[in-house]
Amino acid sequence: MRAPALVAAVLVALALPSSALAHAVLLERAPTYGARLASSPQSVSLRFDQQIDVFSDSIDVRSSSGKVVTAGPAHRTGGGLAATVPLHRLAKGAYTVRWHVTSYEGHVVSGVYTFGVRVKPPPATEAYGAGGPTFFEYVAKWGYFVGLALLVGGLAFRLLVLGRRTTPAVERRFYLVVGAGVVAGIELGILGFILRARDAFQLPLGQLLYGDLSPLAEGTRFGTAFIAMTLGFALVAALLFVAWLLERPVLLWPAFALGLVLCSGLSLSGHSAVEVGSSWKSELADWVHLCAACFWVGGLVQLAFVVWPAAPGLRREAFLRFSQLAAVLVGLMVLAGAYLAYERLPTVSDLWQARYGQVLLVKSGLVLLALSWGALHHFVVAPALERGRGVGSRAVSRSLRGESAVAIAILLVVAVLVDANPPAKPVKQPAPTSAARR
Repeated sequence: MRAPALVAAVLVALALPSSALAHAVLLERAPTYGARLASSPQSVSLRFDQQIDVFSDSIDVRSSSGKVVTAGPAHRTGGGLAATVPLHRLAKGAYTVRWHVTSYEGHVVSGVYTFGVRVKPPPATEAYGAGGPTFFEYVAKWGYFVGLALLVGGLAFRLLVLGRRTTPAVERRFYLVVGAGVVAGIELGILGFILRARDAFQLPLGQLLYGDLSPLAEGTRFGTAFIAMTLGFALVAALLFVAWLLERPVLLWPAFALGLVLCSGLSLSGHSAVEVGSSWKSELADWVHLCAACFWVGGLVQLAFVVWPAAPGLRREAFLRFSQLAAVLVGLMVLAGAYLAYERLPTVSDLWQARYGQVLLVKSGLVLLALSWGALHHFVVAPALERGRGVGSRAVSRSLRGESAVAIAILLVVAVLVDANPPAKPVKQPAPTSAARR
């Protein structure tokens, strides 16, 4: 009798309206998220799709300096479907609203958003109280960059360097490495978004389960890029799986093209797109710089951990072909990086005085080390292989792995660099008028 009873219970549960067990969903904010108001609002009001419990501190409104601007406790309105808090008269500036209410089934729902009075408010990720990226977010972003490099660089190596010159053992290792890159991109992208949300909400991770994430997901370039890139990684994963399952390497080409598009998502949501004075040139340079770095890092990993141990017969040809490609990639990275540094650093002294410049110096030092390593391979090892002279396979393998480790370490510095604000450019003063000169 237990099995029929269990089945009946499941059917009854499925037949019940899902809204009976669902948490409250925020339907409307007043003022709305990102609003630029002409005058001070009298209150902040939040309306939900079901009745809620409201406490005196359920809505916290603060100025950009952290001053509390509520004029009384929060209370229920609208038949228990809304939470409202009165406000003092607000001066010109940006304001942060953090709120939490309880659904009737006991779930605590929370959120954060910003609005401005006669000014444009900051995004929710820069709301008052947000402390900025943490150590764990840097680690997650580093893993995300590594995953993108393994994916895009691995596909570039397989298609442009190996082509049809491959073996079953190489194919198995190739799909394992690129698959690890896709999984890292999806999982660490989600983790990075959650960590950024925790910082904006100023809540423990466990309380974000029923958080209103729409101001982060829809109202910021970071959130838009996160959604687009997560969907893109999922589509790439599907293409890779079908290519592996059906043994159709031709499907790697659309996966590679989509990977290049994913790189543009980071460029369109980073400093090159949001800084004052940014242009399509800075966005293009950032995209070229990132793509070249991904090709280089992912190609090194493929050469060191896929071709070298699995296909001794392909070592010489793969090394020579990748050496030629790497020379082009290095040139693109240096040119694009130099242009971006010129655009982002107003003065040379910013290299050692500003945090952005200091991180850039560390990155440049690691890049110089990696380029010196690569130059050894290009000008010493490659010519020896081209002349047919024997080169110790173990020594070359260790050297390739060492260069790969340095390249991956560079991505860690990049993870810190993308969240470091470049120094502000000096504002040009208007030329004095003829009357002033008199």
